[in-house]
Amino acid sequence: MRILIIINDAPYGIEKAYNALRLAMNMQKEKPEIELTVFLMADAVGCAIPNQKTAQGYYNIERMLKAVLNKKGKLKCCGTCLDARGLDSIQLIEGAERSTMQELTRLSFEADKVITF
Repeated sequence: MRILIIINDAPYGIEKAYNALRLAMNMQKEKPEIELTVFLMADAVGCAIPNQKTAQGYYNIERMLKAVLNKKGKLKCCGTCLDARGLDSIQLIEGAERSTMQELTRLSFEADKVITF
């Protein structure tokens, strides 16, 4: 089964990215055989910035993304969204890939389930 999770909002301030990644991690735990792709758009591209520092006891989106990647998940970041936020030349976390609307279109067509946050 192929699952695509699209995240649109910033990593912190609201909990959409947190909840999307909680779901992704649980899906991988329950069904390790799934092909899971997380696609970051709009302000969510900030989720892939490395070296995030959060308060003790507070969730850390970078660690959550790495957990998804460690279980063979894929992480795509909208290139246009990176550019629009001045993040075009920033190094993203290991495993994150710059992507395009064309790739998102293809991933959407190929997915058995598309979930948006």
